[in-house]
Amino acid sequence: MSPICPSTIYSMLSRIRSKHPGSSLLHIGFYNGFRMFAHAFFLVLYRCRSRGALNVPRTGGVLLVANHQSFFDPPLIGGTLTTRDTDFLARGGLFKFKPFAWLISTLNATPIKQGAGDTGAMKETIRRLNERKAVLVFPEGSRTDDGAIQPFARGISVLLKRADCVVVPVGIAGVWDIWPRHKRFPRLFTRPVAVVYGEPIDTKDLLAQGPDAAIRVLQEHVEQLIAQAESLR
Repeated sequence: MSPICPSTIYSMLSRIRSKHPGSSLLHIGFYNGFRMFAHAFFLVLYRCRSRGALNVPRTGGVLLVANHQSFFDPPLIGGTLTTRDTDFLARGGLFKFKPFAWLISTLNATPIKQGAGDTGAMKETIRRLNERKAVLVFPEGSRTDDGAIQPFARGISVLLKRADCVVVPVGIAGVWDIWPRHKRFPRLFTRPVAVVYGEPIDTKDLLAQGPDAAIRVLQEHVEQLIAQAESLR
């Protein structure tokens, strides 16, 4: 058996580190171990189906913009996206229980104050995007009450203006059926859940007609992907 070339090892490690620039191999390994668990969880219990994950660029800042149906949305996207580790925003109340706060922080979560302009979280998101990371946001601001997509908040335009990234719209379907916000616990063994990733969009193209048009166009992309995700179910 021929020895492994040092350049091959270096290339392999560089490819692993590119999944989450600036993080240790131990951190990346923990995230991807949890990602495999999440993928198996949704595959076994909810027959998860996904399409278009390879649309997400392997390097560079990526803003993943998705509809928000359930607490399951972040692990569903994280579990189906194998080429990148994702950072995401989570409401501050989830960080009150210290063990859970440690877990989601280790899984790259940033706390945000729901219902208030959280400048710190916005700046942190922009910083991570400028560090060439992939960040997941839910522009509706909170989980849907009835399963339908809600209007996107204007704050998303700030990220489009100030971050060095591309935008990948994401559509999720079926997750509200298993864990709507008025239910304390999720249902098991329901119809399949699905997630569809769209093509990358340059932020300059989105902002060409102004921030309001950018938000409207981005929401239309997500709505189209939700329809595609529904068809996968």
